[in-house]
Amino acid sequence: MSRSLPSPFARSELILGGQRSGKSRRAELLARDWLAVSADHHAVLIATGRAHDEEMCARIERHQRDRAQRVPGLRTVEEPLRLNQAIVAHSRADTLLVVDCLTLWLTNHLMPMDGVAGEAPVDALLQALRTAPGPVVLVGNEIGLGVIPLGREVRQFVDALGRLNQEVAALCERVTFMAAGLPLTLKGNA
Repeated sequence: MSRSLPSPFARSELILGGQRSGKSRRAELLARDWLAVSADHHAVLIATGRAHDEEMCARIERHQRDRAQRVPGLRTVEEPLRLNQAIVAHSRADTLLVVDCLTLWLTNHLMPMDGVAGEAPVDALLQALRTAPGPVVLVGNEIGLGVIPLGREVRQFVDALGRLNQEVAALCERVTFMAAGLPLTLKGNA
């Protein structure tokens, strides 16, 4: 799938980084810029987070409020589990999708709040990304830079997220690493 998109947009971009590194902000700015290119452009944020406690509820509300100010035209769809279906349902050539974030999506499958863990449908996600007719920006955490975590379950999660990030990065046209609000292009053109 090699179609031309207005610069600085890639057909697909994975934005990785640590907590508060500027990942989501970069994705939002790409959506804002996409919307500014044409009145015919649309942007949809697919949010994967779940409000499972008071702090998370407040965090989600703050993100929604801030995002509405920064990117008023960015519509939000909440989908914590069926990410592949959400991509298929909302991707169009004139619509930029922002998936925020892959880490929470994986957590929802492997460490769910209801205690019933399942396998994350990574192959279905990758297929949805391959066939998406419009641009897709994915946000995820890079958590493999620190010490080896204690506990078998946590190590398994770190391994699973590392594999997911590698598979998505291999598929994406551009991969960006964020640190202190600064982007470092790992793959593709900046």
